Amino acid sequence: MSFKDKISSFLFRPKNEEQTDETILTEQEHVPQEVPEPQEAAPDDPTRLEMPADHPIRQLHELRQKEAGPLPYPRLYMDEDGTLPAELLDKEKNRLQSSLKSVCGTRLKTAKGRTRGKHSKKKAEAEPEAEGEQLVLDARPWFHLSSDKIYAWMLIFPPVGKGAEVTRDMIYQALAAQGVSFGLNTALLDRAAHDRDRYFNLYLVAVGKPAFDGRNGNIVDNFPREIQRALEVNEFGQVDYTALNMICNVEEGQEICRLIRPTEGDPGRTVTNQEVPAKSGKSVPLPKGRNTEISGDGDALLASMPGHVEFSGSTFQVKPVLDIDGDVDFSTGNIKFVGDVNIKGDVLSGFSVKAMGNIYVGGVVETGSTVEAGGDLTVVKGILGDGTTVIRAGRCIFAKYIENATIFVRENLQTDCIVNGRIYCDGEVLIRSGRGSIIGGRVWAAKRVSASAIGAKSEVKTSISLGGMPCATLEKDLVRKKLASLASELEKLEAQLDSPAKASLMGKLRMKSSMSELRLKQLEEELDSAREEQKNQKEQEGGRMECGVAYAGTEISIGDQFLRLRQETHQCVAKLLCDEIVLM
Repeated sequence: MSFKDKISSFLFRPKNEEQTDETILTEQEHVPQEVPEPQEAAPDDPTRLEMPADHPIRQLHELRQKEAGPLPYPRLYMDEDGTLPAELLDKEKNRLQSSLKSVCGTRLKTAKGRTRGKHSKKKAEAEPEAEGEQLVLDARPWFHLSSDKIYAWMLIFPPVGKGAEVTRDMIYQALAAQGVSFGLNTALLDRAAHDRDRYFNLYLVAVGKPAFDGRNGNIVDNFPREIQRALEVNEFGQVDYTALNMICNVEEGQEICRLIRPTEGDPGRTVTNQEVPAKSGKSVPLPKGRNTEISGDGDALLASMPGHVEFSGSTFQVKPVLDIDGDVDFSTGNIKFVGDVNIKGDVLSGFSVKAMGNIYVGGVVETGSTVEAGGDLTVVKGILGDGTTVIRAGRCIFAKYIENATIFVRENLQTDCIVNGRIYCDGEVLIRSGRGSIIGGRVWAAKRVSASAIGAKSEVKTSISLGGMPCATLEKDLVRKKLASLASELEKLEAQLDSPAKASLMGKLRMKSSMSELRLKQLEEELDSAREEQKNQKEQEGGRMECGVAYAGTEISIGDQFLRLRQETHQCVAKLLCDEIVLM
């Protein structure tokens, strides 16, 4: 009778036909269940095991269906939750497929054999002798361990013939036989023992603890080990090819690099409850070189003095003197250093050298250059300017000659000759060696000007100013001019349309303006303090000029007093007496 006929007979049977519960139950048992269509996974699913048409698991599945009726299609996924690392899936997939195919083949051969399976004594006695050749196999949990024994999968084979169904005890006995006892998913194991779809499904039943090796120690550098010539582009897209940023300045006690200590390894444990050893990280030493020291906690390398940081060989070292073997040019870029600078060649036109210590130039400072020394400045072959060359020194300046340059010196200036220079000196200007002449320009010295000759026979205008605070007064005037220029730029920007670029530029200009106003206030306080000190002295205005010869055209000013020489004067000394400049 077909399935359709059976249903019709059951639904439309005449009322007078007797139908017992036993008959209904018998018919219901013979109604075939719908078998769900196999839901194949995407071909590129890395967690799904391949089951070709000739795979023995398919034949085992068909054999089970013949004996027990419809059975869900096998689900062979290594990781249905998507928690396993991809490298593990790539490594274990082929092993698992090969092992599963082998065990399925062995199971299939046994199932097709004619040998009685192992049964309990009571079951064997209860079976009739006619079934002696019928194969009987109990359900079997099968386990596969990953190569590192950190993961364990389980697949349960159904019984064959009148073999025993799988039970919870059977699963745990099989686990014990395999030695799997760590990281068990007990909830999954208990559910698998009673799950309707427990056969021919792959379960990840145990996950051990992977071992993690410790991280090696490391050095984090605060200064580059290899200097890269990096050109900086400003906000207008322009490149300053003189700014190579090749000097790495460091202050005393500043951190050069820091040690990251190694970590201990974290041992793991396999699913068979065996420890997986882990390696501890290796330590590395701090690259300590000259003029460096290790911090108290041993985790940092510090500079023991200010200077230039270099990485040489395998260590960091601090050099208090920066040596430039040749010229300051495009090969070096502009120099900015916290220590002393020793330049064997020239400072070429357009380049700048700034140092907090002394600067020694073995050649010439050329036109358009800028040199600023926090200490003394020595220029062996002189300073050749073009009106834009600016030289500053925190202490003294020694130069062969000075021509067409602006000089700021906080203490004394000594040279053989000054031609058309603008000199601002808070100490003494001494021009006695060599030609010993001052020709043209202006020399403003707080204390004394001593020269062999001042001016020239051509009566070129040469100004000598004495007393006061030349550098501070000039700087005050420069700051005022800068403030006026910034105010003009801000006024022009405010007239423009609003834009992000306008807001950015205005912010920068306001910041520069605030800093300039603060500097102006400091300079005014210094000048006021200096004037108060001078009032307490006997001579309200100091200063003295000494020369072998002073030519006509020479102008002398001391305080508010002014004197212009109309004729050549020999062996003269000029000073202020009774509010009048006198020549002695």
